[in-house]
Amino acid sequence: MITGIKGTRIRRAAAVAVTSGALLTTGALTAAPAQAVTTPSIVAKGGYVMNNANGSTLYTKAGATRRSTGSTTKIMTAKVVLAQSNLNLDSKVTIKKEYSDYVVRNNASQAHLIVGDKVTVRQLLYGLMLPSGCDAAYALADKYGTGSTMSARVKSFIGKMNTAAKNLGLKDTHFDSFDGIGNGSNYSTPRDLTKIASSAMKSSTFRTIVKTKHYTAKTITKTGSTRTMKTWDNTNGLLSSYSGTIGVKTGSGPEAKYCLVFAATRNGKTVIGTVLASSSIAQREADAKKLLNYGFAKLG
Repeated sequence: MITGIKGTRIRRAAAVAVTSGALLTTGALTAAPAQAVTTPSIVAKGGYVMNNANGSTLYTKAGATRRSTGSTTKIMTAKVVLAQSNLNLDSKVTIKKEYSDYVVRNNASQAHLIVGDKVTVRQLLYGLMLPSGCDAAYALADKYGTGSTMSARVKSFIGKMNTAAKNLGLKDTHFDSFDGIGNGSNYSTPRDLTKIASSAMKSSTFRTIVKTKHYTAKTITKTGSTRTMKTWDNTNGLLSSYSGTIGVKTGSGPEAKYCLVFAATRNGKTVIGTVLASSSIAQREADAKKLLNYGFAKLG
C-alpha cells in the first residue's frame, strides 16, 4: 500500500514537472512582454530611438538636450537638396578651388573631389553621405542656394536647412553650416536628428544612397575625358556588422565627439535612432546596436 502511494506521488510529481517544463519551453518561444525588456545603458551622452512607422518613442536618454552634431548635419544637407523642385540628379557641377581649399583649411573629411571636374548631383550626394565629404557638401550648398556670390548662396542654403527643421516642428535644432563644421551655433538633439532622418528616409534616392557600402564615381575632367574616382566607402560600420541596417550617417568632431544616426529593418519593422557624444567609433556602434536590439525587442 505504502509503496503504491509513494509510486503515485512520484508519478504525480513527474507529471507536474513535465507540465512545468512544457510551460517553460513555451514561455521561451513566446516574445517577452514589452515591459520585461531591460533598458540598455549606453556610453553616449544622448540617445533616442523611435518606431519609424508611427514616430512613437522607444528609448530616450537626454533625448531633448541640444548638442553639437558633427557630420550628422549632412542628413539635412541631403534632405534639402532632394526636396528641390524639378531636381535633376544628373545635372553637373564643376568643382571649384574654394571647395578644395575649404576642406584643407579645416582638415575636414572629404570626397577628394578634383578642381575642374564635372560631377553629377547624384555623385555629390554619394560623396556627401558615404565618405562624409565636406567638399561635396560645399558644392551642393553653392549649387542649391540662391544669390549672386558664393557666400550668399551658402547662407541661403543654410537658411533652407533651418526652414526645413522648422517645417518638421523641431524646436531644438539650428544649423549654421552645411556640413557640421559649425561656427558655435550648429546643434540638434537625438530626438530631432532622428526625426530629420526619418523624414529624409521618405526619399527613395536617400534610402538607396545611405545603405550603399561602396560607390565609385566616374567624373568628367577639364579636357572631357572620364576620371574614375577612388572608391568612396561608407563610414557607417553598422552596414557590415548589424543585420538589417539601412542607414544612416556618422558624425564626429572635437565638440560633437562620436555620433551616429542609425536605422534597421527586421521582420517588416523599422527602428530608427541617434546617439550623440559617444566615446569612440567602436563605442558609438556598440551603443547603436544595443538601442536597435532594445527597439526591436520593445516592438516584439
